[in-house]
Amino acid sequence: MGRPRALVAAVAACLLLAGCGSGPSQVGAAFLMGDREVTQDQVQELIDKAVREQPAAQQLAQQHKLDQLGRAIVSQLVVHELVTRAAQREGLAADEQLVNQALAQDPLATPVPTTGVDPSQLPGQIAYRTRDHREAITDQVLMRALAQKYFEKLSVTFDYTSVVSDDGGAQPASMREKAFAKADEMAASPAAAAQVIQADTAAGQQTSIGERVPAVQAPDLAATVVFGALPGTVVAFQPSAQQAAWIVAVIRQRDLSTPQSVDQATEPTASQLVAIGQRLLQPYVDESGLRLNPRYGVWDPVAMDVAASAAETTGAVVSVKGPAQP
Repeated sequence: MGRPRALVAAVAACLLLAGCGSGPSQVGAAFLMGDREVTQDQVQELIDKAVREQPAAQQLAQQHKLDQLGRAIVSQLVVHELVTRAAQREGLAADEQLVNQALAQDPLATPVPTTGVDPSQLPGQIAYRTRDHREAITDQVLMRALAQKYFEKLSVTFDYTSVVSDDGGAQPASMREKAFAKADEMAASPAAAAQVIQADTAAGQQTSIGERVPAVQAPDLAATVVFGALPGTVVAFQPSAQQAAWIVAVIRQRDLSTPQSVDQATEPTASQLVAIGQRLLQPYVDESGLRLNPRYGVWDPVAMDVAASAAETTGAVVSVKGPAQP
């Protein structure tokens, strides 16, 4: 018996949801979205296919890390359902010429390298190449088209404060806890955010009121949770993993209909457009009633993917409590 086949047999014996010891096998949903169901069996078939075809997936199996691959597959299938819904509503169709060009140029048919790939990106790359190639690329083309439809008209207005490392050098986990606590505090009532920001301003923190940012001025920021969250929500996120700072913002306005006139516009790259398009799917998550099997983890609205647990999400989105202020 060849090594990949032996690995598949071991995986099948050990896994329910890409993780040993997760309980007896049973047919059920990986996630539900409205009347659409993606089953655990569908996800498991892709995991098994990856282990058969991808040496990098075989390495994950040996390291008992196939749970990461399971989450990456579920993340991409959720996004697929979201972009399909958005395309139907927006009247968008994938440009078949772009899809065919991407199929010809993209090395989907080749295995993911087993070395030289960021470990955090590896499960996603394996999942992407394991899925139906045309479907995976069509999703990318549709997200790019969605971004192109709104990019020049998209802007957000928000108030924000910051959580930065003190002189003692707070640990990342402590920074995250402080940012989440501040988000909850700012969302406690319609007036709470202004009170928190006023106090932080007096304390010398970096803050701003009425910050209005058009997407055309900041394509990178347009791909973040600030542009995906609806007015009346508070978001906490870390703009850069390389910097020990968190932003906690209350979204005041989100405009997708007014062409933006700015002094300096930045032309987005193709990859930025795909990321912005994915961010524009964020409101569809709650609207669709996404219900994720907790065995895979929880939905992370800041990263727009599945996190292993609520303690491992990359940020928070909290609805402001109480009636809106007049």
